[in-house]
Amino acid sequence: MDFAMTLYDYKVVPAPARGTKARGIKGPDARFANTIETVLNEMAAAGWEFQRAETLPSEERHGLTHTATTFRTLLVFRRPRPGDISAFAPRRVEPADPRPEADQDETAQDDAPATTVSKTPEQPDNGVEDVIDDEDAISSVLQSRAQQLQREGKQ
Repeated sequence: MDFAMTLYDYKVVPAPARGTKARGIKGPDARFANTIETVLNEMAAAGWEFQRAETLPSEERHGLTHTATTFRTLLVFRRPRPGDISAFAPRRVEPADPRPEADQDETAQDDAPATTVSKTPEQPDNGVEDVIDDEDAISSVLQSRAQQLQREGKQ
C-alpha cells in the first residue's frame, strides 16, 4: 500500500490578549470572543486552517541579570504546501482498440480527407459541429453517420 503524505506549512500567531470594542457587542467576554473570531476568519480567508491554541512558556529578561518565565498563548494554523503533488495519483489509461480496416475504408474521403471527421464508437459525439467546407463532404459525412447508426442499431 502506498500512503501519500500531504506536506503542510504552519503559521503561529499570538492570541489576542484582550477584546476590542465593536458595535453591538457588550461585555468583555463577548468582545474577546469577537476578537478571536475575527482573527480566525482573517486567517481562514488567507487559506490557513486553524489547528489549535497552545500555551507555551517563554523565558524573558527582566532587568540586567534576572529572567522570568512568562506563558504565551499562541494560535496554530496550517495549509497544504503549494505545489505539493503527493495527493496526485495518476493512473494508466489503456489505448483504444484500432478500428477494423473495413470501417476505415467506409469513412475515408479521397477528395478532402482533412475536411471531414467521423465519430467512431471509441470516440462518441461530443455535440460540437464539425466544420466542413464543401457540399460533397457534407453528404459523405451524413452517409457515414447513417451507416454508423445502422451498425450501432444492429448490435
